[in-house]
Order: sequence, then structure tokens, then C-alpha cells
Amino acid sequence: MSDAFTTHVLNITTGSSETVTDLTGDCEEFLRRHAAGRDGLLNVFVPHATAGVAVMETGAGSDDDLLAALHTLLPADDRWQHRHGSPGHGRDHVLPALVPPHATLPVVGGRLALGTWQSVCLVDTNKDNPNRQVRLSFLG
Repeated sequence: MSDAFTTHVLNITTGSSETVTDLTGDCEEFLRRHAAGRDGLLNVFVPHATAGVAVMETGAGSDDDLLAALHTLLPADDRWQHRHGSPGHGRDHVLPALVPPHATLPVVGGRLALGTWQSVCLVDTNKDNPNRQVRLSFLG
């Protein structure tokens, strides 16, 4: 049986475009190995100042809708005081205030207790950093 607390880091390559990456399969695999049929909590954390974690529907256009909404709320232009990196990069540093860098999810019987259409997603608008880490932690 696994310890009461276990953690694992995923290395994700998001590429050079804004993206919503579905992590649900990675989360489920982690729980298969470490939750051992137990109840508890899965924490998903992104240790980056320019990325976030969202629980949302994917594959039906919602991921593109989220990126479009973020463009409306956080335009990639020169209004930002944080100015290093590509043009408009300052907005990427505001992203975690709207899409937090973490989510804590219920685990029942070793499985994510998500709604029918919910997925766990990494949201990354930073085109300057294609390599991301996501820490998965299970507390049983």
C-alpha cells in the first residue's frame, strides 16, 4: 500500500503556442499507482508564474473558447508593466490570478471524482517557455 502522502512531477512540453493540455489521463495513471483504491485528495500544482490549472470540458471547443476569453481579458499588447520576453508577455504573469496554478480534487475509491464532462487541464499562454512541470500529490 502507498504512503498516506505521495507526489510525482510530470514534465510537459507545451510548445510555442498558447495551449490547454488535458492532464486527466496523467492524473488517473498517477492515482492507479498511488491511491490503491483509497479515498483522499489529489492536488495538481504548476510551479510556474505564467501557467494555471483549470477543471473544464475539453474537445468540444471549450479549450479554444478559454484561450479566446483570455485574449479578450488579457490582450498580448504593450499595456503591461512587466515587459521582458515576447510582446505582451506581462499578461502571462497575470494569468494565474484568473486561472490559479493549482486545483484540489476529490478521489473516491482511488479514482478522480470528476463530473461527466470535466477534465483537468494545464493552461499555458506563455510562448517563451515550452517546458512545464506539474506536481501531482495524493493525500489519502
